[in-house]
Amino acid sequence: MTPVTTTQSVMKKLPEVTLAFWIMKIAATTLGETAGDLFAQTLKLGYFLTTIALFLVFVVTLVVQLRSARYNPFFYWTVILSTSMAGTTMSDFMNRDASEKYLANGATRLGWGPQGLGLGYPEGAAILVSILLLIFLGWKLSGMTFQITEIVTFRGEALFWSAILVSNTLGTSMGDFLSDSSGLGYLGGASLVTGLLLLLVALMRVPAVPNVLLFWIAFVLTRPLGATAGDFLTKPVAKGGLDLGTAGSSAVLLAVLFGLMGYAQVKERRAAGHAFGGPGAEAVQPEEAGRR
Repeated sequence: MTPVTTTQSVMKKLPEVTLAFWIMKIAATTLGETAGDLFAQTLKLGYFLTTIALFLVFVVTLVVQLRSARYNPFFYWTVILSTSMAGTTMSDFMNRDASEKYLANGATRLGWGPQGLGLGYPEGAAILVSILLLIFLGWKLSGMTFQITEIVTFRGEALFWSAILVSNTLGTSMGDFLSDSSGLGYLGGASLVTGLLLLLVALMRVPAVPNVLLFWIAFVLTRPLGATAGDFLTKPVAKGGLDLGTAGSSAVLLAVLFGLMGYAQVKERRAAGHAFGGPGAEAVQPEEAGRR
């Protein structure tokens, strides 16, 4: 991989992949699970209406991110959160139906419109995997890089966020399958995904395995980890959860995520300050930044 120049570092649109990145990703995806369930189930808006509303939220946050001149942690992680919330209800709408299994407390409906397509987790996952592979195929044919720290164009970002939305939806399906249908339960499902993530960490030391491939597999797998963790926090004790509720869990997770976003923002400003004014740094002229 070619070294990133000072100009590229300052004008980058996506974050460096560090341990803090993965901690924030898991926090955002866990919050996405609890917040999606809060709107669809606790507030009884239903999967259909909630999916439409959260997809519109995703579009708004994405426009803000795409219009930003450089990487802003609040913009970036807000889009990650919106894809996680939308992915939660999109997955539920695809895979679930109006049976008693999914409508608790004697409810007969959730919100207005279709209750769910009832495809089931295997069929829903197969569709999402196919869509994700098509996105990656188009990305490959475009000739643009898969290395997220080197994505600086509008087209590259559009492909990246399309893959993120589908991967988060796929990860939700995987997490719900592990929690609800596999027999592993919430802790068992989370333990399995954690083991797979540790395996990916070990594979990073194998030269024959591309790190970009490991990144995308890990990105998908952290979503079911967040989904199972979210279910563990919110579901009743009788079902193996802690019964903390979707509202309380979402509030705590939101506070944690905003704290991490604030920390990332401070680090980014310091890094930008060093890049512009530090020893040996080349200043980026405003007109040059505008062209990028």
